[in-house]
Amino acid sequence: MSDLLAGKVAIVTGASRGVGAAAAIALAEQGCAVVCAARSTAAAPKRLPGTIDAVVDQIRRAGGDALAIPTNLAVEDEVVAMVARTVEHFGRVDVLVNNAAITFTGDLQMPTKRYDLIMNVNVRAPFIAIREAAPHMRANGAGAIVNVSSAAALIPVPHMSVYGVSKLALEHVTLDAARELYPDNISVNCFRIDISVATEGFMANVPDGDHDSWEPPDVAAEGIVWMLRQPMPYTGWRESMYELGQREGIMRSRAKRPTERAIRVTELFNGLYTETHLPGVIDG
Repeated sequence: MSDLLAGKVAIVTGASRGVGAAAAIALAEQGCAVVCAARSTAAAPKRLPGTIDAVVDQIRRAGGDALAIPTNLAVEDEVVAMVARTVEHFGRVDVLVNNAAITFTGDLQMPTKRYDLIMNVNVRAPFIAIREAAPHMRANGAGAIVNVSSAAALIPVPHMSVYGVSKLALEHVTLDAARELYPDNISVNCFRIDISVATEGFMANVPDGDHDSWEPPDVAAEGIVWMLRQPMPYTGWRESMYELGQREGIMRSRAKRPTERAIRVTELFNGLYTETHLPGVIDG
């Protein structure tokens, strides 16, 4: 258990499954009280398996403290209420993991309604959550925020253009929020998933992929927790999952059949992107 996180209160969005659920469980193991926020609940489950109630139950069975807050992140009032209910229940908020994201396939032909929904969940919701949580963190004297991005932010993946735009925007939100909140001792960093992670959503979108070579979500959660544990002045960093693991010796492969991890792109691509550039399947 980390003394840096023990006794803190954390909000994790998209915590019903995948990386969000793994991050919530990992933070509870570090001694955090955890709010699990998402739309999928025991009373209203979604198509993919996993609910915030099941994650909360798992944390509580292990001796941790957790609260499920059903939240539609596309609705501003619900994001505001998510933070308010956290403070009402636990008395504070110290950690925020903006993990939730959605996507639809399609590029220039994507309907505007879907475009707006992606941007609302992937960019606007984290912006609002940071805005609402920051005053409480400031009152506590410190805070830590991690935004979860994807390699799609840096490369124009076919059929994922709007998702990529949203993730690149989220990385810029990270930089600006880090600058603004640094005087308040609140760190804001970005964890970019550029290694295939076997989340329920990713496996559903890529059913023919070699799932045995993909990493379980708790590998990514380890990297997120590592970032949250770093003291100031560690802020404003946009970390590649691959590069961070190599540099810090963390997130060792736990895939059923580990494969050689190719070095991933770390800067925004320039030029005409074709299939010959694809560094394997990505997730985020």
